[in-house]
Amino acid sequence: MTNGMKARVRQWARGWWRARRAAVRSDAGMTTSEYAMGTIAAAGFAAVLYKIVTSGGVSGALESVIGKALDAPF
Repeated sequence: MTNGMKARVRQWARGWWRARRAAVRSDAGMTTSEYAMGTIAAAGFAAVLYKIVTSGGVSGALESVIGKALDAPF
């Protein structure tokens, strides 16, 4: 490879990397579809968690823990 070819390859590589860095920096955040998917996932998780917490076994255990904490002597 001649010096001229090496210089052209080097120049091309610098430009390529410069373009990649600029592309990464320009990504400002999530798009609308990503927000929508995140919101749907969060709502689904909240619904499942609500069902678990309000079930009989878990509800009874939580009431027991809270009752013990409130009846603790000081």
